[in-house]
Amino acid sequence: MRGGRAGPGVAVLLVTAALAVLGPGAGSADAAASCGGRQVKTVQFATGELRVYKTHGYACALAVAKSPGARRQMSVTIQARGGGPVSDSGRFTQQAGPVTVHAINRCVRASGSVAGSGGSTGWILC
Repeated sequence: MRGGRAGPGVAVLLVTAALAVLGPGAGSADAAASCGGRQVKTVQFATGELRVYKTHGYACALAVAKSPGARRQMSVTIQARGGGPVSDSGRFTQQAGPVTVHAINRCVRASGSVAGSGGSTGWILC
């Protein structure tokens, strides 16, 4: 480096290192995001599972593919009793969500699907 400026070779090296560490999809919707807290319910279905978590007055849900890979339609919805549903849907490789609702002293219900197969919880955490 002369005069405090990096040449093009250094820039290529930095981009290559970032891809090696973060992967090509870093920052995308498919990044490994998760709910905090304790897992309170799991509903398994043919192509994946619905996971519901609870922490500090909030409930959170994910729909996770049984075998991550090609993009396919996935969705997850969670609703606190008396409130509106919160959803995430689209074509993902690994999971839909997380979606979170405020759930202090409120029942919640969740549903999720992966590639046309899905499941739901009914009212829980009452």
